[in-house]
Amino acid sequence: MTTKSPIKLPPPVFNDEKHHIRLYQGDSLELLALLPESSVDLIFADPPYFLSNGGITCHAGRMVSVNKGDWDKSQGPAANHEFNRAWLAACQRILKPNGSLWVSGTAHVIHSVGFAMQQLGFKLLNDISWVKPNPPPNLSCRYFTHATETIIWAARDKKSRHTFNYKLMKETNRGKQMKSVWEIKPPETWEKRFGKHPTQKPLALLERILLASSHQGDLVLDPFSGSGTTALAALRTRREAIALELSYEYLALTLQRITDQLVRVELSLTTIHFSLDLFPNLIDRSDRASECSGRLLRRAPFATQSHTQSPGMSTQLQLVQQETRFHFIGRQNRAVIFSVQAATLDDALQQFRNSGHSPNDALFIIKTETQIFLA
Repeated sequence: MTTKSPIKLPPPVFNDEKHHIRLYQGDSLELLALLPESSVDLIFADPPYFLSNGGITCHAGRMVSVNKGDWDKSQGPAANHEFNRAWLAACQRILKPNGSLWVSGTAHVIHSVGFAMQQLGFKLLNDISWVKPNPPPNLSCRYFTHATETIIWAARDKKSRHTFNYKLMKETNRGKQMKSVWEIKPPETWEKRFGKHPTQKPLALLERILLASSHQGDLVLDPFSGSGTTALAALRTRREAIALELSYEYLALTLQRITDQLVRVELSLTTIHFSLDLFPNLIDRSDRASECSGRLLRRAPFATQSHTQSPGMSTQLQLVQQETRFHFIGRQNRAVIFSVQAATLDDALQQFRNSGHSPNDALFIIKTETQIFLA
């Protein structure tokens, strides 16, 4: 009797083995089919809302198109619903018996999602109303201003004993039971400094979802990763993550956001040892010797004629040491694998190669500049 070889995912676009964050490029339905059954603890999905219909909306005080791309165009109610059933069924297959699923959406899609969940046998747990403070105005003045999105939380099936960190949510809500109405700001400016996705969710929203319904070390999956907020929230809350995304552009954005966070997590400072006595000979530090010591200072071999004066300070500062270093962080070993003093990045890269390293050995490079001033 022969056994079939296990189906494997294609090589990830990014794989952080230390923090267990993996990014894959491709169609979500195809990639979900390659994942093992009952292998994921939690799924957050932000599927297409089918909103790109040629309409307009208001953004930052300007009239803009609602069109986000071909992926967001409606194919009609029947086709849209069949798409929702297909990806929800694929997610249900890979959820662990006690795993759960969160899906966000507006009225354009969320009712289809909820009905498909009922058809597939999910156990509906909550519908969260995410309230957005200061939403954009409704330009037609023929509807109420759209200020909410609905997020459905469901367990894999009727027998599931889903995770809910009730005490943590109560503590987060100042000792009161947390309600199903959440007021959370849309993504702030700092969350979009590397770029933005048209349906980007705030990090605070994903962190609350992960903290509420999973544990540290659990595997979280996002089948429509977009700008990578779910993966970033998983990294920050110490969960493992798999992110699936069709667009290389948004995968590149995700990678920038994650590596920026990894720098913050992994960067450690090297202790700089130096003597507080800047001169090898003993110096009389009395007032009577101040003139003499001033002459010694001017003759010191490391002293320069340039000086910097800080705003609000009357004392001139003398630059006594300046150094530029480049620190190479390993792709596999998330630590400094090479450090060198160099004038430019090109010089540092050349020395990195001369040391026997391949350019692919480094995931990113940190440049540090040190200046020591004598008051």
